[in-house]
Amino acid sequence: MRRETIRKTSPPCVQPNLDDYEKVRASFSWAKARTALLGLPGGRGLNIAYEAVDRHATSDRAGAVALRCVGRDDSLTCVTYEELARTTARFANVLRTLGIGHGDRVVTLLSRCPELYTVVLGTLKNTSVLCPLFSAFGPDPVAQRLTLSDAQVLVTTADLYRRKVAAQRESLAALRHVLIVGDGADALPGTVSLAALMAEASDRFTIPPTSPHDMALLHFTSGTTGTPKGAVHVHEAAVAHYVTALYALDLHEGDVFWCTADPGWVTGMSYGIVAPLMHGVTVVVDEGDYDARRWYRILAEQRVSVWYTAPTALRMLMRTTPRSGPYDLPRSFDLGALRFIASVGEPLNPEAVVWGKDVLGLPVHDNWWQTETGAIMIANFAACEIRPGSMGRPLPGVEAAVLQRGEDGRAMTTEGRVTVLEEPGVEGELALRVGWPSMFRGYLHDEARTAAAFAEDWYLTGDLVRRDAEGWHWFVGRADDVIKSAGHLIGPFEVGCALMEHPAVAEAGVIGRPDPVAGNTVKAFVTLRPGFDAGMQTRQELLAFARRRLGPAVAPREIAFEQHLPHTRSGKVMRRLLRARELGLPEGDISTLEKDLSFRDPPEASA
Repeated sequence: MRRETIRKTSPPCVQPNLDDYEKVRASFSWAKARTALLGLPGGRGLNIAYEAVDRHATSDRAGAVALRCVGRDDSLTCVTYEELARTTARFANVLRTLGIGHGDRVVTLLSRCPELYTVVLGTLKNTSVLCPLFSAFGPDPVAQRLTLSDAQVLVTTADLYRRKVAAQRESLAALRHVLIVGDGADALPGTVSLAALMAEASDRFTIPPTSPHDMALLHFTSGTTGTPKGAVHVHEAAVAHYVTALYALDLHEGDVFWCTADPGWVTGMSYGIVAPLMHGVTVVVDEGDYDARRWYRILAEQRVSVWYTAPTALRMLMRTTPRSGPYDLPRSFDLGALRFIASVGEPLNPEAVVWGKDVLGLPVHDNWWQTETGAIMIANFAACEIRPGSMGRPLPGVEAAVLQRGEDGRAMTTEGRVTVLEEPGVEGELALRVGWPSMFRGYLHDEARTAAAFAEDWYLTGDLVRRDAEGWHWFVGRADDVIKSAGHLIGPFEVGCALMEHPAVAEAGVIGRPDPVAGNTVKAFVTLRPGFDAGMQTRQELLAFARRRLGPAVAPREIAFEQHLPHTRSGKVMRRLLRARELGLPEGDISTLEKDLSFRDPPEASA
């Protein structure tokens, strides 16, 4: 593992937006940052869609390309800011016609298609709430999130609706309208063609007064227990989106920006749509799937200057182009426009940072944030040195602390108070001082979980870190065991529940198994009911069942049969112990075990 420092990397022709970290931090305030945004005309408030689209459409940026969409067939569709303003106005009018207004939930189940951007921004113009879902989710996760979000409108394709929603439509009492993108609505009862509605709608729409504290976005994130949590974000988040894209991603006028994250996740929404459009840059949208040659070609042909991607993608590229060379693949493309690379989604291994420098000519700038934070909180900046393996330092306006943790790995609280660790190098739970604009305002319909996320005036991230003497933060691990796989957060509880719906499964424990490309893959330990054989046929049946229910991105890659899963005295499967035994790690404190049965041992005779 290489620990050398990598110095300033921005080309001299582009002056970094954050050129003096300490000076900018000392003079920064969120109130001052708010003045960079226009606000709705007439002092009617702050609306994300106005800042991302309409203010450019009425300026000299009107004819500039907002979206450059690369189709699966490599066709290219360009949408200017003026055109995007008109189409988003049409969709806002569609919602009004359907009786959908302020605060009503609009859910998207779409891949990266031009219509997605129209729906997202049109929903925000209408002051409705946008809730994006990952299109690879299976039927159960989709139905669960539609229910939890109080979804009244779903926008999806005929194929996705048929495979993932239709069978459960009757149970979704709040869902009033299903709008179909593309063909197929005529053959699906209870759905309407989006194109038909758009054709009848006006392309002029006046955004209603919007309070900065009005709910704008609802992002679901999985926990280790219980149902997925719906993190509520408000229009004021636009201030943090703007600032973080300015400083952490170093966006400049004229940039061509490509965020490879799926818009069904918070990264793809905050930095694939909102933040770059607020800066008036051109956003590249790729409808295709990952392919190393395709990605290099897009970087070259679209003249991408700032690239934001995931560590998993970088590790996959590293496999096709190792640092030992030769670098035939990337060097067969002209990547001369590329000046800044950033990564997020899971910890970035130091080797990937150095690989970027050696192979692409630029190091990769890691950064850290969460669904709950709504925007980048800690980053490696363009003008600053990079310490490979480090998350970086807090953004201006963000105060981070390392808190003393208890035996459960979480921050230790005494009568509601926490202890901040000042000594460098000590591991503890990362906490953020409340008050930044994109901070989530709570978990929808879940006051208990919301309260548990805060102590004093700190937001408790659940991530374990250490801070070095100069203020760089280093990720250690999760205080709980949520699985990060290929940039996706996967709740073991959700996976286990889906497996237990199969008649053969009595119980399941789910862990993340380290993987050199995906970061982690999902492995399930399954206890079978009497009468079922623990053979290959059952294993393959369960794997297929899980993929159907959860989707391939969430379902386990491996299943092992175990009739004696370790439990706590309260009856919970000890996933921490499963993982330790699977990986040959120290088991730690097992005093809470119901009974010390090693799942590696043969079943007892009485079993």
